[in-house]
Amino acid sequence: MTGSQGPAFSRRALIGTGLGVGAAVLTVGGSGVAQAAAPASPERRAYAFLAAAMDAYPQAGTIRLAQSYTDQAGLFSTAFTYDNALAVLAALASRTADGLSRAMALGDALLYAQSHDPVYDDGRLRQAYNVGPYTFYDGSPQPDGFVRADGAANVGTQFGFTGTAVGDMAWAGIALAALAKRTGRDRFLQGAVRIGGWIDRVGRTDQPLGGYTFGVNGADERLPFSSTEHNTDLVCLFGRLARLTGDRVWWERRARAVAFVEAMWEPSGGFFYTGTNDGVTVNRSPVPEDTQTWTHLALSSRTYSRSLDWARTELAVLDSADRRNSTVPAGQSYEGVTFSSASLLANEDAPIADGQPRPDRNGVWFEGTAHLALALRDRHAPGDEARARRLLTSVERAQDLLGGGQTLGGTPVAAGSGVVSASSPLDTGFGFGYYPYRHTGATAWYLLAAARANPLRA
Repeated sequence: MTGSQGPAFSRRALIGTGLGVGAAVLTVGGSGVAQAAAPASPERRAYAFLAAAMDAYPQAGTIRLAQSYTDQAGLFSTAFTYDNALAVLAALASRTADGLSRAMALGDALLYAQSHDPVYDDGRLRQAYNVGPYTFYDGSPQPDGFVRADGAANVGTQFGFTGTAVGDMAWAGIALAALAKRTGRDRFLQGAVRIGGWIDRVGRTDQPLGGYTFGVNGADERLPFSSTEHNTDLVCLFGRLARLTGDRVWWERRARAVAFVEAMWEPSGGFFYTGTNDGVTVNRSPVPEDTQTWTHLALSSRTYSRSLDWARTELAVLDSADRRNSTVPAGQSYEGVTFSSASLLANEDAPIADGQPRPDRNGVWFEGTAHLALALRDRHAPGDEARARRLLTSVERAQDLLGGGQTLGGTPVAAGSGVVSASSPLDTGFGFGYYPYRHTGATAWYLLAAARANPLRA
């Protein structure tokens, strides 16, 4: 769309003041001689990126969400709800006053979107919002920030990000519930309860496989397919709501989500399938990475922990400059996992989508690599910590070396801050791709893994 690699659409597209850490600072040592301070840690630089994404449009007001991708992705000021929920959880994991302040600000912005939707007043959030002004590809000006001139939340209509997915809602609810637990503020708990209520009203299904369906598209039409990933998210959300409210109805809802997830288990292969298209038949291909890692983080079950071994072996990739279609600079290589079994079989002769580049079958998905590292650390079987540390080293090297020269709201991103979503263009197998643009979601997952903070534990 821009002549570059184009938008890095999230799987959710299926429905419709930063720290100055870019360079070492000069300090005065005991001798009175100026000395170079030690470079900021990878975690500190990652937090600086999240702060920059949150503060990219100071002229747009104080109620704000974080931009999801750098400008070069072609999505302008789009802020995905999922990415912002992760930013809340990563900020809380910092255990700092600034982190808590930022987490609360983002949480309040999610509550604002929930109570100031331009159409609905039923507790829903949309897939994404605009958080700063821009001019769209057709030349139409988009003058508003996150809060429109009429006071409504600025829904991302230009790209069609107007639907509501159960998974996005669940992550927002998880973030708000985490804020409620940390702060004791009732507004966060009530927002999470409203989200849980919307999901149960709209997503609950009596189809044979049960669980909860995908959500609604931009026309508010219910979507009949059900996702293992989404139901895994609900295992956490409903469990948290049960503990925070004391209402046993949430345990019943959690049990329904658990039953669906367990029905997706393939014992002979030791992995989880992606879900169902019709509520009757299990969709056996492609097999994604996140249904292997998130299930462990949410269920913490020895019965299913083999899924981590499936992910780390069957989806393992090594990207280097000599790979066909790789965009990794000469002399560099990155290891990790890709998005799904279909990513390994992508047609390298055809673009991922119209206007997009051709995929690299060995492109590393850094978001997934980070949550695999976290899940391995959480399982803590023999060898898991060493495997996790190796994966995180690859993510940290990507933060250091990939995604240079990118901007947020037109402002250059500090060198070495923020993790790109992928080492090279990769085809997910689900109708969209990931590209080497610095990404709020990937950066937040890295920080959660570095802090050993499991966001899916109820």
